[in-house]
Amino acid sequence: MPAKKNSLKLNNLQLRTLVLAQVIARDERLSTAHPSGEVTLEHLPHAHGDHVHVGPYVVSAKEASGFANPAVWVALARKGLVKDSGYPVTLTPEGLAYDTGLDDKFEASDH
Repeated sequence: MPAKKNSLKLNNLQLRTLVLAQVIARDERLSTAHPSGEVTLEHLPHAHGDHVHVGPYVVSAKEASGFANPAVWVALARKGLVKDSGYPVTLTPEGLAYDTGLDDKFEASDH
């Protein structure tokens, strides 16, 4: 039986932040992989205007607002998806593998 989507009951802001962090973690220019299976995000993007560039994607600033919200990182750390709630952000293997159900919501941008 496949794992249930959002089994940790993350709220929408936590889910959006985690999936965007997973996108950054897949980009070797923006992250560092460790032998432990963890990945450190070397840079979190900042909004300019009404949007944010996250890897090959452009998302609305609202969708990426969790990056600047300490409570989101505390919640993700408490659930074991990030190593701790400080900067730089390090995703655990569980955080990298967590199915947010949002992967198919992105389209590459030429912006």
